[in-house]
Amino acid sequence: MFDGGLTVPASPSPQVVPTPWSNPANIDPEEAYVASLSSCHMLTFLWLAGKAGFLVESYRDEAAGVMAKNERGSSWVSKVTLHPQIVWSGEKQPTAEEIDKLHHRSHEECYIANSVKTEVVVAG
Repeated sequence: MFDGGLTVPASPSPQVVPTPWSNPANIDPEEAYVASLSSCHMLTFLWLAGKAGFLVESYRDEAAGVMAKNERGSSWVSKVTLHPQIVWSGEKQPTAEEIDKLHHRSHEECYIANSVKTEVVVAG
């Protein structure tokens, strides 16, 4: 069982529920969903990179989600694209192939990615 114990100011998306019944300053559920996939991938990636002896100086991601209609006509987040920007430090620097393998393993081991049917893509 997981009890996050975390409070995040949330609101329906103003694009779905107009103001004043929504608050554009707060996170909406779709944004939180994309953020959870992004942060899970990042944390798994950092752990795997560290185990492989690589030192990450900074990791930034500008993840984006795509809304679509499913076969029943209901909206869902059909795709999330991660855009990690990683700065490495230290003497041991990963090759492009090692970075690709780290991303692949991160996706395979991310609990959130393993829990959803959304397509998750890592772009450059």
